[in-house]
Amino acid sequence: MTIAQWRARAALVLIAGIAGSAAAQDSPAPASPTTRAAQAEAATRLPPEGTRDAEAARRGFLATRADPVILSAEGKPVWNLDTYAFVAGPAPDTVNPSLWRHMTHLKNHGLFAVTEGVWQVRGFDLSNMTIIRGATGWIVIDPLTSVEAARAALELVNQTLGERPVSALIYSHSHGDHFGGARGVIDPADAGRVPVIAPEGFMEEATSENVIAGGAMTRRAAYQFGTGLAPGATGQMGSGIGMGLSAGTLSLIAPTDTVAATGETRVVDGVPLEFQIVSGSEAPAEFNIFIAPAKAFLAAEIATCTLHNILTPRGAKVRDARAWAHYLDEAATRYGPQSDVVISSHCWPVFGRTAGTAWLTAQRDNYRWLHDQTLRRMNRGETMDEIAEALEQSPPPGQSAEWSTRGYYGTVSHNAKAIYQFYLGWYDAVPANLHPHPPVERATRLIEALGGAERTLALAENAMAAGDYRWASDLLQSLVFAAPDNAAAKAMLAASYEQQGYRAESAIWRNQFLAAANELRNGRSDRSAVQSNDLIAAISTQELLDSAATRFAPEGRTPVGLTIAIDIPDRGEKAVLEVGQQALIGRVGALPEKADVTIRGPRRALLALLFVKLPVSTVAAMEGVTIEGDRARLQQLVDALDPLPHGFDIVLP
Repeated sequence: MTIAQWRARAALVLIAGIAGSAAAQDSPAPASPTTRAAQAEAATRLPPEGTRDAEAARRGFLATRADPVILSAEGKPVWNLDTYAFVAGPAPDTVNPSLWRHMTHLKNHGLFAVTEGVWQVRGFDLSNMTIIRGATGWIVIDPLTSVEAARAALELVNQTLGERPVSALIYSHSHGDHFGGARGVIDPADAGRVPVIAPEGFMEEATSENVIAGGAMTRRAAYQFGTGLAPGATGQMGSGIGMGLSAGTLSLIAPTDTVAATGETRVVDGVPLEFQIVSGSEAPAEFNIFIAPAKAFLAAEIATCTLHNILTPRGAKVRDARAWAHYLDEAATRYGPQSDVVISSHCWPVFGRTAGTAWLTAQRDNYRWLHDQTLRRMNRGETMDEIAEALEQSPPPGQSAEWSTRGYYGTVSHNAKAIYQFYLGWYDAVPANLHPHPPVERATRLIEALGGAERTLALAENAMAAGDYRWASDLLQSLVFAAPDNAAAKAMLAASYEQQGYRAESAIWRNQFLAAANELRNGRSDRSAVQSNDLIAAISTQELLDSAATRFAPEGRTPVGLTIAIDIPDRGEKAVLEVGQQALIGRVGALPEKADVTIRGPRRALLALLFVKLPVSTVAAMEGVTIEGDRARLQQLVDALDPLPHGFDIVLP
């Protein structure tokens, strides 16, 4: 395509964006000749197909929903079980053949018998729901992401296996797709009666990701999971560990019991369970579970059907790859030999003691290789980019025959950089990178140095013609940052991202490239990153105050020196907020000796002020609430808090 053709395409893209989604669906391009060649070459490097995964993904199938569409209470679709029914036959040119093969197994959905007394509901959300038959009811492990999906999954269990109450709820770890559907399996009235078990630190880590850093993570997660992309041969192809995230209501019921150490046991509704603490690996708070009577080991998310993320692209705390490998070694030596089946919170099981132990061992060796080879190269002076490129080009021999160590979710490239960051941070010790210009200013200078927009477009066009989409994206992203109104640059950048998405073996790399292309062509949605009211209500008051402090804007008109006493009778809590010149400090424990404002009332009044940002006069009029003192300065503080975060641009400045 010439630059003139790119300009013509840009005009069509703008028309598509105005016309709406029907026109936007026509915007993806076919696979280029170089992409078709790359897909064919990738197919030659795949392991032998075998039958293990295909058989395991279908083994034990009992039933699925008659109606594939799960609806919300308002009648809106939350999940469609048949979304990926199109994945059949040979891979199209626009999908990496390895990822296509992977999705043929992930698309299976329904209730599956695992072993005596243990079942899984798979394909109803990103994660799996595991069911154990207790003495009096169902023990539910990981209630999916949304209330609606979890409720539908439990309905299938009861319809197929017989109606029983939920006698216990267990969260394997602190990610939302493993607790968000809690109120879909436990009636709110039973929340105090039914035990809820989680790893130590669960609430703090769930708060960290979903509330304190929730705005940025939610926006970035839209790229990672391809939110807004239509599934299809030129669109979203799942998430590598599952199909996608259900679109329903996120909830949370706080744990009533936490587990702190490996080897701790609980008898839950008559079933003995042993826990392995693996916190700091896939999640900051996580455990695995050995279900003793069933001789089944739940590896939660430290071992699945794919290489995982040491640092997830949506953003999170960097994980400890060395500890991860040690946990897998412990699992392979302590639990593998006594487990007839190994199950996970995603994907399908591995059956047989020998096979399960070998599978855990292969995963262990993969993380150990990533860790050790990154450190080996790091210690001889290679940068994270150099290390990532080298390891990506020279995978170990052990990976050649094992599908589950391939990068359908995490990638060797991203993980090598994450391990480098875990030890050394983002700085590579090159002073030029210590204090570079920010992105827009740097891009403006770079484009000028390259000879201007026309020259940069010409260079990018040459790279596109040669199939060097990485270089084309590098040039064009700089041009778009320097000149965001350059329609030809945006159209060409979208095309360069698109071809890289088609080639990606990782589902979430594909999603990120294609989400970026879609936003460049059609603009981004202005929908806000909605916080879950149930999650906010469940977290501690100290964490609420800390979260509000992350939205304090000291550069504006703030009531410096204001001291606020907070009395919350319904929780028996007292707290203080102090407004400084630089920060908002919250402290739970006692009322201050002297306060400018005193707020008394249920905690929902505090939520209304700090999160909903209702006017002080409105909150003061709420039943059971009194606000004494300088209301005008309190209103100044409320005004100085950023609203709950909305979306922000990523591929545009």
